[in-house]
Amino acid sequence: MSILTTLRNFFMKGGAKLGMTKGLNRITDDDRVAIDPSEYVRIQTAKQYYKDDLPPYYYRNSYGQKRHRPLCSLNVTKLAAKRMASIIFDEQCEISLKDSTLDDFVNDIISSNHFNLQFEQHLETGISLGGLAARPYVDDQNNIRIAWANADQFYPLRNNTDNISECVFASRTTRVENKQSIYYTLLEFHQWKDSDTYVITNELYRSTSRDVVGNQVPLGTIYPNLQEQIEFNGGAIKKPLFAYFRVPGTNNKDLDSPLGVGIVDNSKNIIDAINRTHDAFVHEVKMGKRRIAVPAEMLRPATTGFGSNSDDQVHPVMFDPDVDVYDAMYGDADNMKIQDLTSDIRADQFKTSIDYFLREFESQIGMSTGTFSFDGQSVKTATEVVSENSTTYQTRSSYLTQVELFLNQLVTAILEIASTPEFFSDGQPRLSGFDANADLELSVHFDDGVFIDKDKQRADEMQLVAAGIMPKKEYLMRNFGLSETDADKWLSEVVDEQPEMSFNSFEGNQPDDGAD
Repeated sequence: MSILTTLRNFFMKGGAKLGMTKGLNRITDDDRVAIDPSEYVRIQTAKQYYKDDLPPYYYRNSYGQKRHRPLCSLNVTKLAAKRMASIIFDEQCEISLKDSTLDDFVNDIISSNHFNLQFEQHLETGISLGGLAARPYVDDQNNIRIAWANADQFYPLRNNTDNISECVFASRTTRVENKQSIYYTLLEFHQWKDSDTYVITNELYRSTSRDVVGNQVPLGTIYPNLQEQIEFNGGAIKKPLFAYFRVPGTNNKDLDSPLGVGIVDNSKNIIDAINRTHDAFVHEVKMGKRRIAVPAEMLRPATTGFGSNSDDQVHPVMFDPDVDVYDAMYGDADNMKIQDLTSDIRADQFKTSIDYFLREFESQIGMSTGTFSFDGQSVKTATEVVSENSTTYQTRSSYLTQVELFLNQLVTAILEIASTPEFFSDGQPRLSGFDANADLELSVHFDDGVFIDKDKQRADEMQLVAAGIMPKKEYLMRNFGLSETDADKWLSEVVDEQPEMSFNSFEGNQPDDGAD
């Protein structure tokens, strides 16, 4: 680090102490952030459960001494979030717009950003923490990219419980300066100055502590090409340039909060019960290994002493050196008998208890019974699986409503950026004629294969087509995930491929009835 930078940091620290520069302990300390700080304490707790970063288990041993061991948890938070994300959105899902130009443009961006794969992964963390956010941006090559933010990186500004129109994104960078870790936090504010003016403001903070945002420093410290503020006037931007996905359901932890609640928030006690029971079972298996008490003299060859690694050539060791089932017991060797101390492992009791708690957990998060627990019954038919998955299907439907809202917001933001020349280094927009206030007419085809027997559905609907009850175009859209435009193309190509029949083409081959 240069002398100039060192002096600048020194004066910034002095200015912060005198109140001349802005300093923040937490992002929620900023007056513009309109959210209760306790919401982010809750999110951090959920994040620890998702990461399986749980405190150790404390207990007292047989001597009354306080001990602790790492908690051997089951991490059902990760398991449930991954399962739910996979049935809500996967790589087979398709996004289409009625306008063919917009449809091609958006799908090119979705493909180049590997959106389907990325969204499923981020949706997993969003389900755990209560929500996620995304914002499109333009990189150095003038390509539109999508940046993601977890729930603890997204802070609402102006909002109501149904909509967030302003926010701040927080991203942290760690650097080593003078052999010390320095934490930089970039805050990107998205605000409306008035109904026709959209403002993006960037602020950089520096701290020597991981838990403190720190003092504001010039953006050029690590972002020399980033503007401090940019305004879009005259209604150039009509909708927010970000999208927020909220886990469905009311935030019962803070009724006034626009943030969602994750699967941990209302299931913490059940998750703790599952983890404690699983930990106790693993510990009992460990403690329940074969143990045989024998007189200490039996394990003491000659005079080498118990625990010695040297072999006595006169009285060599008679047991396999890898055997660890014998425990030396002290006492009267003449009256002491060899005794099996092995205790039974309560496997059935633990399995029953864990399954009971898992069924409670399934009910808490809206999943069908048997999603994680095991009832011991035989393999079920596809129809039985669909019937028993009705609870999961209903929960999924609630999530899909929020996913569609999120995708509408994100696609609108992408098209807004593509239509705004200020975002591109050459000053040329990549799209023209887009009106963000008009109906986007976006449709999302979700893969329902987990809940629907597709072969049976296709066969049944083919009969409807043959009977003239269902249009062929509707059949293609429902069973092959085609948009209306693509379905029309298919039908047009089918007509073109059919050979043209000429009724006169066989006249020359007709037999002559009058021939001899």
